[in-house]
Amino acid sequence: MPVSLDHIDCWIFDLDNTLYSPSAKLFDLIDERMGAFIMRLLDCDAVEARRVQKLYFHDHGTTMAGLMRHHGVDPEDFLVDVHDIALDRIAPDDRLRAGLARLPGRKLVFTNADADYAARVLEARGVADLFGGICDIRATAYTPKPDPAAYAAMITHLGIDPARSLFVEDMARNLTPAKALGMTTVWLDNGSESGHRDHLPDQVDFHVSDLADWLDSLPAPWGIS
Repeated sequence: MPVSLDHIDCWIFDLDNTLYSPSAKLFDLIDERMGAFIMRLLDCDAVEARRVQKLYFHDHGTTMAGLMRHHGVDPEDFLVDVHDIALDRIAPDDRLRAGLARLPGRKLVFTNADADYAARVLEARGVADLFGGICDIRATAYTPKPDPAAYAAMITHLGIDPARSLFVEDMARNLTPAKALGMTTVWLDNGSESGHRDHLPDQVDFHVSDLADWLDSLPAPWGIS
C-alpha cells in the first residue's frame, strides 16, 4: 500500500548530496580540505590521510567525530577549515524550489555540517527562505548521524513530532534511527559515496533517485500530478 502523507507537517532534509546532486561534486572540495587538515594534524602523506579520513567516516559517522575521539581535535577548528569552500558548483533550481514550496508545513534541515555552511548552501540553491530551521552538528553537541543521540537532540532543537515528520536522506544508514522514532523515511538513492551502506529496505518508506522528480510525482497538494 502507498504510504500516506496526510499526517506530515514537518519535512526534514539532509543537506549535502540531498538538496543538491552529488554530480556537482561539491563534497569533493570538502574532501580535499579534510585530507589537507589530516595531513597537517598527523604529519602524514595524502594516502595515509585519505585512509584515516574514510576509516573515521565509516566507523564514526563523520571524519570529525573520529578525529575528536582519537586525536582530541577541536571541532570548531575542523568545521571552519573544511567548509571554507566556494559554492559556485551549485546554483538555484526552479523545479526543486517549486516542489519544496508546495509542501504544506515546516521545511527543516538536519545535517552533520554546521549551520553557517548549511545556510550558504540553501542560499546558493535559492531555497533559503523556504526553510524554517536547521539542526546542525553544533546543536547535537557534535554527535553525528546516525547516532540516535543526534536524532534526540534534533527533535528537541527543531521542536518536531517524529510521528508527523518525514526525513529525506542520501545515506541509507541515517534513516534507520529516524524510522525507529516513527518518522516517514525517504532514501534519495542518487549515487552518493557509501549511500547504500547498511541499507535496510524495511526502514525506507520511499526509495527515490531524484528529489525534484519525487516531489513532482506526489499527488496534490504535495505534487503536480
